Amino acid sequence: MAHAAENTHDIRHDWTVAEVEQLLSLPFNDLLFRAQTTHRQYFDPNAVQVSTLLSIKTGACPEDCAYCPQSARYDTKLEKEKLMEVEAVIEKAKAAKAAGSDRFCMGAAWRSPREKDMPYVIAMVKGVKELGLETCMTLGMLDNQKADALAEAGLDYYNHNLDTSPEYYGEIITTRTYSDRLNTLANVRNAGMKVCSGGILGMGETHRDRAGLLVQLANLPAHPDSVPINQLVKVAGTPLENEGDLDPLDFIRTIAAARIMMPKSHVRLSAGREEMSEEMQAMCFFAGANSIFYGECLLTTPNPAANKDQALFRKLGINSNHRVTQAPQELDEILVQPAAAIADSELFYNASAV
Repeated sequence: MAHAAENTHDIRHDWTVAEVEQLLSLPFNDLLFRAQTTHRQYFDPNAVQVSTLLSIKTGACPEDCAYCPQSARYDTKLEKEKLMEVEAVIEKAKAAKAAGSDRFCMGAAWRSPREKDMPYVIAMVKGVKELGLETCMTLGMLDNQKADALAEAGLDYYNHNLDTSPEYYGEIITTRTYSDRLNTLANVRNAGMKVCSGGILGMGETHRDRAGLLVQLANLPAHPDSVPINQLVKVAGTPLENEGDLDPLDFIRTIAAARIMMPKSHVRLSAGREEMSEEMQAMCFFAGANSIFYGECLLTTPNPAANKDQALFRKLGINSNHRVTQAPQELDEILVQPAAAIADSELFYNASAV
């Protein structure tokens, strides 16, 4: 693997939409060859970073994201939950670490965290860090003060996706602007945290919109450290529930383009993997994806079980030196507990009453 310093000419922040459209339109074999060649310059081609994502507060979000079952504006039969107790989060992080995760991501359905919520999320960050795990959070928009507080607590990554191109954005969400999202990423970056930002494919966007999303990400002052590429999970009750299926080859092409454009970033094969065949996932890894989420649930949408992922890894020779060979059963169980069964348990507190 070539040393990254030898390939600094690959790091660009001046991509144009037309240029990326041409990249996405290359013959498939040529595109994947270029992506795999780029990938090997910066990463072990047989290593995939593993994270676990836990919803620490589910539902009742005031935003109107057309894809999201957590929006209070849509009837998706999702049970609303209170903010999870700190110790409950720590216990789940322990199980995730035992299953082989090296990063623990915590998500809350907020427009932005409130001041009275901050001591709790900061305690979660510190507690998970003490386990030796990397930490990531997605809590909505952040101002400078909240970003600085999370950074001081030791938060490693902050996730805030751009979702789609600026031109198509208004078709997907109207309750916050594209500039709002870019401002949050700037606040995260200025606070010294690593940026996790990507988008969602299959929401009715055009080929040009996919190029536009990648341009926005790659032309940031610094490339995101992690770039999650999601495939839409169609949820009944959301405006996108009847959206047509995305061509798998278009998804793989976008993974490959992201790898070429952001060669030092981890490209995460994120939501939608439950609907992907092993062959499609293998092609995504070949195209440059080198990060996934473990566990049967990503916030509120399905995801392959941890043991299923490990079985695929063994078939592909990925993470062959990893010490964990089978995920504890409780990892999948704790991440998919029915909300109705636990919302009133001692593992939660009423954040609105604090």
